[in-house]
Amino acid sequence: MFYYTYILKSLKDNKMYTGYTKNLKLRFERHNKGLVESTKDRKPFTLMYYEACLNQQDATHREKYLKTYNGKRFIRNRLKSYLTG
Repeated sequence: MFYYTYILKSLKDNKMYTGYTKNLKLRFERHNKGLVESTKDRKPFTLMYYEACLNQQDATHREKYLKTYNGKRFIRNRLKSYLTG
């Protein structure tokens, strides 16, 4: 079983949200249905990016990194053509 670190983009305010889950499809659906407290007022979302990790600890460490300045810079570089296109 994999754990996923993911980044969503709100189509309402264009801001990003980073999280992790063991069921990416279900978690994405819950975000878009307004069932996640931290994002319920920012729906709908598009899934911009995700990574699969072999265990929960790796996923949570990656989530924390992607929320840092360097992590956000990594994502901007990784998705450069998507974000500017």
